[in-house]
Amino acid sequence: MKPRVLVATRLYPPEVGAAAFRLEALVHGLREAGASVRVVTTKPPKGTPSGDGRAGVSRWPVLRDAGGNVRGYVQYMSFDIPLFLRLLLSRADVVVSEPPPTTGIVVALSSMVRRRPYVYYAADVWTDALIAIRAPAVVVRCMRFLEGQALRKASRVIAISEGVADQIAAFDVDPGRLTVVNNGVDTTVFSRDGGSVSTDYPYFVYTGTMSEWQGADIFIEAIALVADEFPTVRLHFFGQGSAEEALRRLATTVAPGKVSFGGVIQPAEAARWIRGAAAAVVSIVPEQGYDFAKPTKIYAAAACGTPVIYAGGGECSRMVSDNGLGVSSDFSAEAVAEKMIHLLQGSDSGRAARSDWVERNASLRVTGQRAAAEVLRTAS
Repeated sequence: MKPRVLVATRLYPPEVGAAAFRLEALVHGLREAGASVRVVTTKPPKGTPSGDGRAGVSRWPVLRDAGGNVRGYVQYMSFDIPLFLRLLLSRADVVVSEPPPTTGIVVALSSMVRRRPYVYYAADVWTDALIAIRAPAVVVRCMRFLEGQALRKASRVIAISEGVADQIAAFDVDPGRLTVVNNGVDTTVFSRDGGSVSTDYPYFVYTGTMSEWQGADIFIEAIALVADEFPTVRLHFFGQGSAEEALRRLATTVAPGKVSFGGVIQPAEAARWIRGAAAAVVSIVPEQGYDFAKPTKIYAAAACGTPVIYAGGGECSRMVSDNGLGVSSDFSAEAVAEKMIHLLQGSDSGRAARSDWVERNASLRVTGQRAAAEVLRTAS
């Protein structure tokens, strides 16, 4: 009989986001391996393309913030509370949970009642993210307790990088139950083959989530400096996040007319903007407890052949520099501006090598298959 897998997630395509794409790749991997899969998720926000034709997906209404996101504890609860009942009423051999940890706790409790195992698919560590944005100590302690419980009670924990795995190990998770699969992007969409946006000015592009711990304000300050030498240069943001309003205010003050915010766009359109950019910019605020993260936007840019300017330290800095994916920079506007100017002045011959590196090391198809194998090991 086919193994039955339930995937519990607040984000799933046609919504746009790294988590949604990662879990869709997992589902594809599970079905390719012969499993029966049902995804328990939310109804997408208004304006999302409908009729996506995805079979085996159960959707439920959820509260969203003003930006249409399931972000914030009230919003999480609006998904997690109904999820508990949905899981109790669903048959499965194994359940897959993704963050936040509140969802992990709901999956853990329902799995205990139904006496079945669950797998926690950890793309990051939420406690560290709260520390990075200087959340109140009581919130951090509560989240650490919930996250620790969700991780330790899982039959298997899948981490998307060695750095994430190291952070998870700090929760006293049994190393024998912890597996690393790399993060990745859809290389059928993000590739060097395809059209690009044509503009009469050079530009840099930032795609994806804009959170406080990412510190994307550094690029707005840098573009103002670059404009002294390249007056027509622009910086385009695509995506959304908790820091977006602050970034908009800063752009108006520091670099008026040089920065635009295009909102959430479909992956194929994001790829067109990335291909036409002088570079894609990525950052993590150093020494805030999140240096281990590897943002998916690095892989998306490199897959398109576009160089990355990475501001920060940790694993990303070494990955970008050691593999020819672009250039690493100190976390300062002056240092970033210097790298931007360098790329605007020079020629780029590394597009094919970058794209090939991602295909070998960070293809979402391959990572989905690896994650699926770990889930099915737990179901057997």
